[in-house]
Parts: sequence; C-alpha cells; structure tokens
Amino acid sequence: MVASYNPQTGQAAMLSIPRDTYVGKKDKNSATPNYLASYKMNSVYRNGTNIPETIARVEELVGIEIHNYVLVDTDAIIQIVDAIGGVTFNVPIDMNYDDTNQNLHIHLKAGEQLIDGAKAEQLLRFRHNQDWTSYPEEYGDNDLGRMRTQREFIQATLKQLIRFENVTKVLNLLDIVFNNVKTDLTIETIKYYIPYAFKFNMENIKSGMVPGVNEKCNGIWIYVANKKQTKQIADELFTDILPQEPVTNTIEGTNSNEEDKKQEKTKIELLNGTGQNEKLEEVKQKLIKEGYDVTKSGNTNNTSNSVIINRTMQSKNIEEDLKEILNIDKINNNSNNSNVDFTIIIGKDYE
Repeated sequence: MVASYNPQTGQAAMLSIPRDTYVGKKDKNSATPNYLASYKMNSVYRNGTNIPETIARVEELVGIEIHNYVLVDTDAIIQIVDAIGGVTFNVPIDMNYDDTNQNLHIHLKAGEQLIDGAKAEQLLRFRHNQDWTSYPEEYGDNDLGRMRTQREFIQATLKQLIRFENVTKVLNLLDIVFNNVKTDLTIETIKYYIPYAFKFNMENIKSGMVPGVNEKCNGIWIYVANKKQTKQIADELFTDILPQEPVTNTIEGTNSNEEDKKQEKTKIELLNGTGQNEKLEEVKQKLIKEGYDVTKSGNTNNTSNSVIINRTMQSKNIEEDLKEILNIDKINNNSNNSNVDFTIIIGKDYE
C-alpha cells in the first residue's frame, strides 16, 4: 500500500497494490515462470530484505517518489487495536476459514461490531471462505475485497485513534509500533506528526486501488496493472493542494494591454515538487508579475521534472508565454481538473 499524508494541507491518501501485481522488467509473455513468480509485488521485497528494489519497483509502477517505508508485523495490529479499546467496524460478510499450517482461524459474523486485536488480524487477512466463496463481485472478491476491507478498517481505526481522549494512548503506542515494525522513519519524525493527527479531518482521506486485470502467463497467474490508468489515479490521489485566496495581481510593473487581460483570466494552479518552499513563492511572483491569476498553490510530492499542464485547451500563445516565463519545455494536456486552466508543477530541475 502506498500512503501519503501532508500535515500542512490536512490531506491523506492510500493506494492499494494487489499482491500479484507483476513489477518485473522482462516482458511478461517471454519471462520464465520463476521470474514471473519472483516479481509479483508480494515477492519482490523478499521478506523485508530487498527494500531498495521494492521501492524502485513501486515508484516505477505508481510514478511518484517514495520517501519512507514501513513493514508492519501482524503483532503490531493486534496490540494497537487492543490498546485503543477495539474498533467499531461493519464486517461486510460472514467469514469462515481455517488453515492449521498457519495457525490461522477466521470466524467473524457480518455486521457492525467491536473488533479487538485478534479479530482485526482475522478481518485483515481474510480472502475467501473455506468453501471458496468470497466477497460479492460488486465489493471486490478475494484480494480486491481484502484490500478494500483493509483500507476501510484503517480509516475506521484512525477515527477511533484521533479522538482527543486518546492523546496519551497514541504516545504510549510508539513503543508498540517500534517493536513491531521495520522502518526508516525515526521516532522523532513520528512524534512531529502527532499534534497534526488530532486536527485531522477523516473526510480528507482519499483511497483507491491499482487498476488492472488477472492474466495467466507461462502457467503463472499475475495481476497486470494498467500503467496509464495507474499513473492517473496516483496523480489524483497524491497531488496535495494547498488552496489559497485568489491572488490580487497588483505588483508594480504589471502590464495592462489586451493580452495581459487574457492572462488575468487564465487561472493557474501552482504545485511545488522541489521540497524548497522559497521556490513556490519565487515562481508565483513571476506569474503574478506577468499578469497571471494564481488561484491555487501548494506542495506536492517531490518530482524530478517540471511540467505545464494545459487543463482547458488554452491557446498555444499562452502555452508559449508560460514556457518562456518559467523556462519549462514540457507541456501536457489533461482535462481532469476544470477549476483551473493550467497546472504548473515545479520539479527539482527548475532553475
């Protein structure tokens, strides 16, 4: 699962990656069965011993930079849920499954109920019943249904966790977390986010799943992601926008001819992917000085390349003007945001 949280904008997102997603570099139709099996998403991290390659494969699949990782042991889930007194959750179906080899026994009734730690593990690991029936198709069967349940249970847990009376409990949970996870986050970094968590609006969480299809290649079942749709969903989920009041273009030196009046009507969303706050203000002031209306601005995930996205099929003249002002060559067309005419993403290549 890829997750993102921006404490400045108060936005969060989760994207589930099906465990059988093929992330190998070889063509799936000519790859050997062993290679195909080794480069399913649930295999590539090699039980936590192959983190750098795992991150690289996820970045290539999703199209964003991954800054940190967390591997969670199931013991952490059990202890955290128990520590906050359980989580009220609507179990979507009756769940009945036994696997003595794993000492896994799942027996849950459908309906809203208090889920303790032991039940949480059952809920999150369930794929199908002993008779192979699973979630209804409209919910998403087997792995797809399990991922949906996982996302919804995480959201329900967060709602319970960030109640004000749980402030002390959250601090106490840090020991549980660090004893049961493998991560490159420091305890100081996690403590930094705690005050923001209690101001968080759960309505700001967006979630989704990597789109694709199941396919059998050389005798191995794999999940083949639709790369174009995956990158579109990732863009929708992980572009964190900090809305601002419309900027009044009153900087001294702004022109007032007819072309500038066109520019003033051109609404621009400005996103900073450099990790440097001063870059955002620098670019914003350049645009305002040239007569453009920067209606939204904020930070997004770090990105390597700057790009200008024409959202509403504005004229080539305005495209060329923006390219010249900002010295950005890359222009894309994408109409998935009708509230602005252009989205400009400032990447690390911006000078």
